[in-house]
Amino acid sequence: MSDGLWQLSEGLAGAVATAGAGVVRVEARRRMPATGLIWAADGLVVTSNHVVRADSGIQVGLADGRVAAAALVGRDPTTDLAVLRAEAGDLPVLERVDAADLRVGQFALALGRPGRTVQATLGIVSALGDGWRTGGGGVIDRYLQTDVIMYPGFSGGPLVDAKGRVLGLNSSALARGVSVSIPVGTLNRVVALLVSDGKVKRGYLGVSTQAVRLPQAVRDEVGQETGLLIVAVEAGSPADQSGLVLGDTIVKFAGISVRSHDDLVALLSGDRVGKSAPADILRGGTLQVIDVLIGERG
Repeated sequence: MSDGLWQLSEGLAGAVATAGAGVVRVEARRRMPATGLIWAADGLVVTSNHVVRADSGIQVGLADGRVAAAALVGRDPTTDLAVLRAEAGDLPVLERVDAADLRVGQFALALGRPGRTVQATLGIVSALGDGWRTGGGGVIDRYLQTDVIMYPGFSGGPLVDAKGRVLGLNSSALARGVSVSIPVGTLNRVVALLVSDGKVKRGYLGVSTQAVRLPQAVRDEVGQETGLLIVAVEAGSPADQSGLVLGDTIVKFAGISVRSHDDLVALLSGDRVGKSAPADILRGGTLQVIDVLIGERG
């Protein structure tokens, strides 16, 4: 082996050794344990929501061999994140790297601890993109895809760079056929909300919609070609109580144009729960504004 390859090999092994200290085993389901990442020295651990099947009796296996009881702090199924608090202190916290500093082609290591020892698999950052919305409606700040192999029990473990710094958290539940990681920016935001509230609040109207083309006269007036036709309104929902009805077409919400259902969902952020927002709608060929009180999704 050439000196260069040896140095690369030793560097990667060193990164695994460094990062492995902050990687824990999470025992919160009947089958194979999963992995978690120490988030704060006082015992805060972040992992994947889908591997936490129990609300009690959870245990966390630390790198030094100790096993600590842990309690569920909160979970957000839409971003597949859960936060635990282990009965342990003075734990090692790994350095984190913002996704803005990443480049396609960089080495990346996926770490797991489904057993007593840390495991690792090597790949590269294969794609980076803008923020995206999961199938459950969760907002991920940046698309981060790698070609690392996610072995059983690796969900909830960190993606780290060649220096052992955390790039994101690996999940096998957010996308099919590709390995995606939840970047540090999203982790910071969601973990903070789970610690403070136990959940991530999300707004709720109670409507089903489909995108439709607006009449030419309306298009010229509002400056957009499509809106959202309301095809169903849940009885007793915020939309129902606010006066939205079947057949209304939403053109703007909270002063912002909406052209797809994702546009509307993005505007139903947690900070708007319990507040009113204007909905610009087309009803019977006439544009009008209805104030809608935003509820909270259960």
